[in-house]
Formats: sequence, C-alpha cells, structure tokens
Amino acid sequence: MKALQRMVLFAFIRMFLLSLFFFLLIFQLVDIFSYIWRYINLEVPFIQILLVQAYYIPKCISFSISPSLLFAIAYTLGTMYANNELIAVFGSGVSLIRLVIPLMFVGFAMSAGSYFFEERVVIDTYRVKNTLSQDLLKQRKSLSNTQVTVIGKNNRLIYHAEYFNDSAKVLRGLIILERDSEGRITSRIDAEQAVWKQDHWEAQNVRIFSWDEDGRFLVEDDMTVFSKPGLDEDPSTFRKTLRNIGEMRSVEAKEWVENLRKAGLPYREPLTEYYKRFSFALTPLIVAFLSCALGGRFKKNILLMSLLLSLVVSVLFYVSQMISSLFAKSGLLSPLAGAWGPYIIFFISGLWLFKVARS
Repeated sequence: MKALQRMVLFAFIRMFLLSLFFFLLIFQLVDIFSYIWRYINLEVPFIQILLVQAYYIPKCISFSISPSLLFAIAYTLGTMYANNELIAVFGSGVSLIRLVIPLMFVGFAMSAGSYFFEERVVIDTYRVKNTLSQDLLKQRKSLSNTQVTVIGKNNRLIYHAEYFNDSAKVLRGLIILERDSEGRITSRIDAEQAVWKQDHWEAQNVRIFSWDEDGRFLVEDDMTVFSKPGLDEDPSTFRKTLRNIGEMRSVEAKEWVENLRKAGLPYREPLTEYYKRFSFALTPLIVAFLSCALGGRFKKNILLMSLLLSLVVSVLFYVSQMISSLFAKSGLLSPLAGAWGPYIIFFISGLWLFKVARS
C-alpha cells in the first residue's frame, strides 16, 4: 500500500511542478501585457521591467498553487484510470480515500504553508512590486484628504478638518468636539490648523468654547498654541483610504479595519478582504478534495480534460468568491459569510462528489 501511495505521490509531484510553472507563466504574461504599452511609451528600461516581474513571482506562485494542484491531481488519477491501473487498485480492495491520502496531505500542508508564505514573503514583495511599478509608470497617489471627519479612540472626541496634508501631517480648518460619558458636548475647539508633534496634535490660532462651572453660559478662550492629553489620534486615521489590504499583514489589516470602523468610514469591504486572507489559505485543501473526487472520471483526452477541469473549477470557485464578496460589501451578507461562504459550499460539494465517486 505504501509503495502504491508513493507511486501516486511521485507522479503527482512531477506534474504539479510542471503545471505550477505553466500557470505562473500565464499570470506573469497577463500582468506584463496589461502594462506593456505604458512601459513602451515611458521608455522604461528592460531591466526595470524584469525587476518588477521578479517581485511579482511570489504572488504568481500564490495564485498558481490551487489550479496547479487541481490539474496535477486530476491528471495523475486520470492517467491511472486510462491505463486501467485504478481498476486494479479498486479491485484489490483499496478505496479511493486510502489511495489519495498522500494527495490530501499535500493539500493540507500547502494550505498551512500558503498562509505563512503569504504573510512572510508575498505581502512584502507584492508591496515592493506595486510601489516600483507605480514609480516607473508615474502613478503615485496622494493620501491627503478633504472634508474628513473622525471619531476618536475613546469616542469622546470628534475631529473635523477641511483638509489633511499627509506629507506635512497638518490638519487645516480643524474643529474638535469633546463629549462627556453621556454623549453631551462639553467643549468645542476651533483651530486654524493643527500640526502632528511626534505623539500628539498641537493646535494653532485656537478658539475654545466651553461651559462655565454652573453649566449655564458658554465661555470663549483664545490661544495661540493649544494641546491637551487625548489629542493623539494617529495621522493615518485622517488619510484618504487608498491602502490595499493585499499589501498588509494580518495584524496591520486588522488595525486598519478597526481605524476605519472608529472613524465612521466604510469598512465592510476591507473587513471582507481581511477574512478572505484566512479563507484563501484553505483553497489548496478544497481543490485537492475536489480533484481527488473528480480525477478518476476521465479515460480519454486526459491532458485536455484535466486542464479543462482545473480551469472550469477555478473559474466557478473564483466567480462564487467574487459574487459573495460583492454581497458582503453591499450589506446583503455579513463579511464573515461573504469570505467563507464559497469554501463551505465547495467543501460540501466535495463530500458529495466523494460519495458518488468511482471506488
């Protein structure tokens, strides 16, 4: 039995490496041809283009693992069926599940490894690739923002600025409302501008409106410079939300979603993408499950049918992901359901296919 499983595993590994290179090449070509005319118009040096594509390789590997796994397993089992080897295996009393245990283990190992590969390698190289590509194509975007309103960390302070200069870390036309524990406004601070000083905001040309000790009359104070404990909202909170969650590690992504939530900004889309970070890691296991159930169904045109199967299942899977994500971002589904729904559906489909599979 172990010899049979080793034979299946070695046949799978050879085909997996070939298909991984094939799909990696496809993703690279799609990316480079998307920007080739801009590279030509801007006369970008060839060596710089190669550098951009080199940084894109880890991301392409991440994208290629699942379809490569699906194709390699389907082709391996299909070849065994075409050579009547599966008939001999099943006739000897070996079930399909026992036969594909090594392949399922590979899918599980790749699921576990893909998360850490994404966190430790892909995110950093993908961020560098995007930054370098934007520099070469002159596509740098400003994070400065206009008419921005932010609720402070403790929900006691509300900031509103006419303009936030991200490079200078300056808020212009600033209004700060301070509330008590019951949500009543206790003071208002109007400032011409506020400058970030390492760990706090320093307001300039300030007018402060607050209640007197009896709480009956408003008192106005004018100050040239003003600061107080609590005026420490991070400048990144005021930035225009152009950040790509695909370029952030899980911890950074979680903090960013929390900042958006506290600031009262739309957060469903990044929260869905954050949950997909974890569900995406299970993709190799899901596709291994599906391909093991479907791989032994082809006896003719194995190469073509295996490639077709991998493409069809990949398209169905990613389209269902896209639809569930759109539903989650629009509020029809929760972000958690939008991120995990397709995986649950395809896992149940895999169980049913295993039940009706030839064994």
